[in-house]
Amino acid sequence: MSPVNRRQFLQRSVLASAAAPLVASFEEQALLAGPAASASGAAATPVPAKEFPRGRLGPLQVSRLICGGNLISGFAHSRDLIYVSPLLKRYFTDEKVCETLAICEAQGLNTAILRLDDDTLRILARYRKEYGSRIQWICQAKIREDDLTSEIRKAVDHGAVAVYVHGGVGDDFVKRGKVELLGKALEFIKQQRVVAGLAGHALEVPMACESAGLNPDFYMKTFNSKQYWSAGPQPRHDSVWEETPQETMAFMQEVTKPWIAYKVLGAGAIHPREGFRYAFENGADFICVGMFDFQVAEDVELARLALERSRRRTREWCA
Repeated sequence: MSPVNRRQFLQRSVLASAAAPLVASFEEQALLAGPAASASGAAATPVPAKEFPRGRLGPLQVSRLICGGNLISGFAHSRDLIYVSPLLKRYFTDEKVCETLAICEAQGLNTAILRLDDDTLRILARYRKEYGSRIQWICQAKIREDDLTSEIRKAVDHGAVAVYVHGGVGDDFVKRGKVELLGKALEFIKQQRVVAGLAGHALEVPMACESAGLNPDFYMKTFNSKQYWSAGPQPRHDSVWEETPQETMAFMQEVTKPWIAYKVLGAGAIHPREGFRYAFENGADFICVGMFDFQVAEDVELARLALERSRRRTREWCA
């Protein structure tokens, strides 16, 4: 392959997405077009073809649509379909992850929220080297009662510009009355001179943190309309991540810290057209969304439309 193939790959992706109407799904167009050429060879820097709206997290300028990492890490909330996560691991080779991140950057998305594991560190190092990327990495870190600092330190050492406590950990610590440990982890993140956040699936997480006077730079809180079949009523299936959307909306209305909403599509059960608009209109400052490479262009345009239509939202922009 010639040395310019990476640049050609990105330019073609951008031109194709700019020309394609939203009447037909970008996924359908990608399937009709066939597979993209393999990218290998010399480095090429992604050339952003578009600007995407941004907000601030501390000193950081962050695209309001953030690339999520569950898909590229091979973790899919797939109800009772046991083959989906292994399928994702096979699809998202190191090269495919790099291509997907490059398309995100070419569409104006400058930030990704990714796990902290060996696969992520390896791929990020390759992506930065081969693509010359400066994509901002917000790290999802897990802490334990007996070790509040190791993952945070490791994330910062490998280039994370922000670190937040994993939502499952936030849920567990609040449920067990360990909010003070979340505060200690938060302070340690700040001592590393990076942006510090706290996450939770349960509304009790930001409620408890606000009540305790913790001062994160941002919250991550799940948020969607809960209007999909597996959301209940009981018995329900996997991927119910927002039990109380109205209560979340009301509480976050009074919170003045930036809010990154995640699970906004109910793990793929809600169309982005509805999910993005619901999140932005009802208070989210950013949304984190896991995307396949062939979904990025469509999601970017739908997020742009959602932002334009959410100008009259009741919660002030906090970022």
